[in-house]
Amino acid sequence: MAIDVRLMALDIGERRIGIATSDSGLLAQPHSVLHRTTKKKDFAKLQRLIAELRIERLIVGLPYSLSGQPEDIGPQARRIKRYTEALAENLTIPYEYVDESYSTVDAELLQAATGRNKTAIDALAAAVILQNYLDSAGNNLTSNR
Repeated sequence: MAIDVRLMALDIGERRIGIATSDSGLLAQPHSVLHRTTKKKDFAKLQRLIAELRIERLIVGLPYSLSGQPEDIGPQARRIKRYTEALAENLTIPYEYVDESYSTVDAELLQAATGRNKTAIDALAAAVILQNYLDSAGNNLTSNR
């Protein structure tokens, strides 16, 4: 199933946000890492990037519990949801949550294979999240717009 919209994925952490993009709808690419400062500054940077890249949908990694159920989330997932909902107040594009389980582990394996630096791990994790979204059959995800 090819997705013909420009996508951006976020791997939101306490200190950094990994960013990945896909123009083709087939392949995710690490884009950059945003070092978090204040919500206001972070949101402005993300909004500017979304506009510059003409992003049409935002994909956000959400750490589900080991049960894998979207409604069964912990404190970190609740923080990510609050952050995303605050960001989305000023966006005109839809966003969706994707289970990010094991995305960092997969990113570390990719990092070891490609020799990318440690800082890029967050962007690689975002690319794993986005690639999982692109690869999912039917995209059974939680839409929020």
